[in-house]
Amino acid sequence: MRTATSHDVARVAGVSQSTVSRALRDDPSISAATRQHVRAVATSLGYVPIDRGRSLSTRQTQRVGIVSAELTNPFYPELVEPLRGSLERHGYRALLIPEGDDSEQALQSLSDGSLDGVVMTTAALGARLPHLLHRRGVPVVLVNRQLDGTGLDTCVMDNANGARAVADLLAGLGHRSIAMITGPATTSTSRDREAGFLAGLAEHGLALPTARIRRGEFSYQAGRAAAVDLLDGPDRPTAIFCLNDVIALGACNAAAARGLTPGRDLTLVGFDDIAMAEWDVFSLTTVRCDLPAMAGAAVSLLLKRVRDPDREPERLVLTAELVLRATHGAPR
Repeated sequence: MRTATSHDVARVAGVSQSTVSRALRDDPSISAATRQHVRAVATSLGYVPIDRGRSLSTRQTQRVGIVSAELTNPFYPELVEPLRGSLERHGYRALLIPEGDDSEQALQSLSDGSLDGVVMTTAALGARLPHLLHRRGVPVVLVNRQLDGTGLDTCVMDNANGARAVADLLAGLGHRSIAMITGPATTSTSRDREAGFLAGLAEHGLALPTARIRRGEFSYQAGRAAAVDLLDGPDRPTAIFCLNDVIALGACNAAAARGLTPGRDLTLVGFDDIAMAEWDVFSLTTVRCDLPAMAGAAVSLLLKRVRDPDREPERLVLTAELVLRATHGAPR
């Protein structure tokens, strides 16, 4: 993919290359009208000035941006750290960049030439930023979440089959009164886990009524509130599948506040296997995502893209593993 140059901007704008350079640096010797005109042309062509920090010999900075919007969720620090470590082992410095709401501002900062590539961990369905970066020639890899029909390198866990394994577990234990607490419908993780779980239940002849589905954020507060609603309702479930571990931890505390012991009085299953899930106080039955493996695979995809910008995109799906601990059991 050919990227626009300052020569292209100068030709379309009808000015010299030196004028383009000075206009984009906001040189006061260039009139405001000319600066505005040059910037408009540069934006329309997708021209990105090369940052001074980029090596003149290699045209690389050895820096990669890791974009994440949900660092209060312990899953993301546990993903970001192996991403940083893998990049470091390949000679790259990782810059953690919070994902904001202003995609235009993020686009400018991520495509100004100061980064050799970008890893995005929290892209929502319908997100524009990954596409815009790709069009500007910035190597981009999606990790943990995916976008449909993008043509972008992607590395995710097998969310659907991981959730299907939970359905098999609950059906095998004899549960029939089952509930689910999901995450945002705008994320591929929530969508794919929900679809896999429902499909798995259907294979056992089980349906999940909408009255036993609660939707919210991937947060402890949302999990606790949803579990309170389910457990205090007239049709208390015997098992609850939580679409991530943070939701499940909130549900565990809601159950404990009602004198219920997960694994004895109520089955609770999470997804992700964050470090807290293994703590003795929770000992959460969950689905493991091998985050170091996912991080290593994502970095490998990114570096291949840096070396060969025109290669065909890859989509890697890593196996998810059911981890049996103490919060599941047969219905009482």
